[in-house]
Amino acid sequence: MSKQTYSVCFCWQRRFKLALAEAPPEIKTFFEEYSENELMTASHLRRFMVEVQRQEKATEEEAQTIIDSFKHFHRKGHGLNLETFFKYLFSDDNPPLSPSLGVHHDMTLPLSHYFIYTGHNSYLTGNQLSSDCSDVPIINALKGGVRVIELDIWPNATKDDIDVLHGRTLTTPVELIKCLRSIKEHAFEASEYPVIITLEDHLTPDLQAKVAEMVTQTFGDILFYPTSESLKEFPSPESLKRRIIISTKPPKEYLETKEKGKGDDSQQGKASSGDDEAWGKEVPSLKGGTIADYKENSADEDLNGEEEFDESDKSHHNEAPEYRRLIAIHAGKPKGGLAECLKVDPDKVRRLSLSEQQLEKAAINHGQQIVRFTQRNILRVYPKGTRIDSSNYNPLIGWMHGAQMVAFNMQGYGRSLWLMHGMFKSNGGCGYIKKPDFLLKTGLNNEVFDPKAKLPVKTTLKVTVYMGEGWYYDFGRTHFDRYSPPDFYTRVGIAGVPSDTIMKKTKAIEDNWLPTWNEAFEFPLTVPELALLRIEVHEYDMSEKDDFGGQICLPVWELRSGIRAVPLHGRKGEKYKSVKLLMRFEFC
Repeated sequence: MSKQTYSVCFCWQRRFKLALAEAPPEIKTFFEEYSENELMTASHLRRFMVEVQRQEKATEEEAQTIIDSFKHFHRKGHGLNLETFFKYLFSDDNPPLSPSLGVHHDMTLPLSHYFIYTGHNSYLTGNQLSSDCSDVPIINALKGGVRVIELDIWPNATKDDIDVLHGRTLTTPVELIKCLRSIKEHAFEASEYPVIITLEDHLTPDLQAKVAEMVTQTFGDILFYPTSESLKEFPSPESLKRRIIISTKPPKEYLETKEKGKGDDSQQGKASSGDDEAWGKEVPSLKGGTIADYKENSADEDLNGEEEFDESDKSHHNEAPEYRRLIAIHAGKPKGGLAECLKVDPDKVRRLSLSEQQLEKAAINHGQQIVRFTQRNILRVYPKGTRIDSSNYNPLIGWMHGAQMVAFNMQGYGRSLWLMHGMFKSNGGCGYIKKPDFLLKTGLNNEVFDPKAKLPVKTTLKVTVYMGEGWYYDFGRTHFDRYSPPDFYTRVGIAGVPSDTIMKKTKAIEDNWLPTWNEAFEFPLTVPELALLRIEVHEYDMSEKDDFGGQICLPVWELRSGIRAVPLHGRKGEKYKSVKLLMRFEFC
């Protein structure tokens, strides 16, 4: 890069000098401190890795391997000069999360002890009203590590087979058998831990029997069968490796279900407001307890997200018994209000579903009861019915109450989904994350974690944003601005419990493809176990909306201390080829 010319009008052009990336001042200072005669040997590099990067177990052999990988950049093969030291820090070999960490959580506990990567209406390619139904988004979700796939099953047009579609909408159906075969083929490409299929059932008993036949023939030995109708405790992810699990409501008469209507009201109401920015609306804040739209509603109302059932009701004489035997995780709500729904039965476990708004309202007065319920049982949270654009909500409202299945529209790109992507980068990306101990433990007086309690600061994360590079290679010359190089700034902050949630930003660097900010921010954290580091780059535009320049979300509890190269991703989560930031993370 040398010079770049932009046309301002027919008779006037502007020329800008394009500089090469240069190490920020603090990087130069570190090099001087950890080198001798302008050369950083393996011994020097190891000391830097231990003292600055906090890699206490680093060895000289590892340091020498790094040096050898950069020897083609300089003549001196015995160490790094400033240029190659800078290249190493800014390389893919120095990521913010450890690639060698892998699955490191205890995977032998019951399923209820884990956050599980969960999809909602997994078969939809777009919006909730008129998009196509397909197995392609199911395949993409599984390849991305999603472990819970939701299928809405309905009779086909001739009532002799089963389709997957969003009922009472204009969505085009896809055959159930095609979805099942795709799940079997791709279930364990990203993770060997179990895939749960949640079925929203709108079938007659004869078609339920046909589903049972399809499921058993498709999955064969990998299908998990419960040993009894109701489990006293859920099995562990470790014991269910490479197994398929079915979860749905106990079957009832098709006509009864039809009369009650689909529980989640997904096709009703007005669409949620469109994205106010090209890269997605800001994630709703949880500060103040609830979203304002629902404050006026009683916490005990609107609990129709799933049809109620009565375990003592023996009237299901027309149901298909072979279908019922498939259900490993029973779903549904007991008859009664919220208090009845949240009762913990010591003799059996179940799955309860609440919409995002139902959970928000319930959390006002029943937050601790929800946490207590999720210690043994599974809570699924799903998007409210008015999200017909397939947008999503703030997942932290579910996670901070212990909800295992925070169900998201994986095609609903935006900031909320970026948080979901960031959360499940943890634990080797296997789709199961052990919940923090404070969500699993009960105190001496039967007290549990209170999501609304004010807690002391456990740790402070200091984030330094040095510089960025790569846009010049991944974007066209006039992508951000027709008349000059871009004016980049970085937003950095925390998504977590309300007291930890905040966003800050750097100044904008004018007319520069290689912005250097050298700005530091501090984030006091009361619950670092649920904190996600949000990073976004935007291009300032005086006359229009700012342009999107990349994003990433990282689990704070797995961040590597030290100076790291942070790759940025696009709106849909795809990793850019070249765009990255040089940042430093310190815990104090």
